Amino acid sequence: MSCGGNKHVGGVSSGNCVCDVVSEIIKAQDEVSNNGNGCCDTGCDQSIRDLLSPSQNGNGPNGPTTIPFILYCKGTCKPFIASGVYRDLVTGTNATFFNCLESPIFRAKGFADDDECCVRLELLAPVNSEGNVTIERADEVCGFFSETTGARARNFIATGICITVDLHSFKGIQCLDAITPLSSSQFPTD
Repeated sequence: MSCGGNKHVGGVSSGNCVCDVVSEIIKAQDEVSNNGNGCCDTGCDQSIRDLLSPSQNGNGPNGPTTIPFILYCKGTCKPFIASGVYRDLVTGTNATFFNCLESPIFRAKGFADDDECCVRLELLAPVNSEGNVTIERADEVCGFFSETTGARARNFIATGICITVDLHSFKGIQCLDAITPLSSSQFPTD
């Protein structure tokens, strides 16, 4: 097998040898075994199905409301870790400060333009098994979920912190399982 267009996607060369090779791998896997009809247990297709069919996943009418996801930047292939600043009121005082949160996990809130490429994203923060928000700083996605720091996530909380991004700047997306995040009213601001 060679690169450069000898293999074809749908009968037409894609012009990208990686696309062509992966296409051939999928075809071969489908021929020799049950490839799960191309479906994954965790991924965007499965999360969308779970969100739209809550009765099929055992959640009944109180099914998930959100598909959290991670975006991967063009060029670096690294996950996008966004920073958001929020006002923090110190309990028992009138003092307010600004605090910062970093997260690689997002919830799409809506489009900011007509061509649907500028999108408002809400930062979601992990909540650990004790119900505490784990506001960790990490250079990699897995660092936000480290068992050694007690940040092992059971759920996410909506933070109310939104950013607007141009989706043209990203090369990949990973969807997490569909969930219902805790309300932003529960996000600690003190």
